[in-house]
Amino acid sequence: MAIRTIREEGDEILRKKSREVEQIDQKVRELINDMFETMHKYNGVGLSAVQVGILKRIIVIDTGEPGEKIVLINPNIIKQKGEQTVEEGCLSFPNKFGKIVRPNEVTVIALNEEGKEIKIKAKELLAQAICHEVDHLNGELFIDKILPGTLEIINPEDQTN
Repeated sequence: MAIRTIREEGDEILRKKSREVEQIDQKVRELINDMFETMHKYNGVGLSAVQVGILKRIIVIDTGEPGEKIVLINPNIIKQKGEQTVEEGCLSFPNKFGKIVRPNEVTVIALNEEGKEIKIKAKELLAQAICHEVDHLNGELFIDKILPGTLEIINPEDQTN
């Protein structure tokens, strides 16, 4: 396992659409493990392969809740319900946060790391994370969806531990 470099604001790869995963092999499983390790190192909730420079439709999510450490390969959101206004940030945009309107519930179909089709009904934080990461796979970024007047930039030097 290895920590991968997170692509940040201004990197044109973040605007590109990711390709379907044709075959789930050892290389894909290694990427998934690296993505979890990278996401945890930077205290993220979700990470898409494009954020580590790989244009493949792969997402990892770990909300910290039991059963919410998931891998989604070739995810497809098939249903959305309700809406929630949420505070959101992104590992590719360090220290930037803003309010966004996301669905309150989503249903997603994807493959897991064994290649089996899975269907997940997600609410609240998990739904938000799935939507955020699927946007990444489509070359869409959260900063484009921030409600006007809600963007906050936190200066890391202002943080005290």
